[in-house]
Amino acid sequence: MVKDKIKDRLGNKIIAWKESSQRRAYFAIKKEDLFDTVKFLFGELSLRFATASGMQTPNGFEILYHFSDDKQGDVYSVRIMLTDKHDPEIESITPIFPGAEWIEREIWELLGINFKNHPNLKKLLLADDWPDGNYPLRKEE
Repeated sequence: MVKDKIKDRLGNKIIAWKESSQRRAYFAIKKEDLFDTVKFLFGELSLRFATASGMQTPNGFEILYHFSDDKQGDVYSVRIMLTDKHDPEIESITPIFPGAEWIEREIWELLGINFKNHPNLKKLLLADDWPDGNYPLRKEE
């Protein structure tokens, strides 16, 4: 079973595990473990990267990387918390999934989360004259 393989392989790298249904699981890891986790989910378990989502929380920022086990119909979401409220940063997963380029650009543009080693971090949705450093989905503190 895929969830057992995830738990076995990642072990104590998993900070928290929650199943919201039989087909939906969320697990939290440290941002330093993201790249290896993604390589494992995709490369060894053949899970499909569906998308990522980001949001601001009272403690910083949260990114969810959503993976689908299309054979079983299950979805696994990797949760990362970024506690730096002013300059949040995480490694880009585009070296593994070139298709992640656009969603990382969107999260960067709207929330201001920097994706290190991203190949093309530039505006995607906002007007060219939108002020740099003004992130429309960030809440003022």
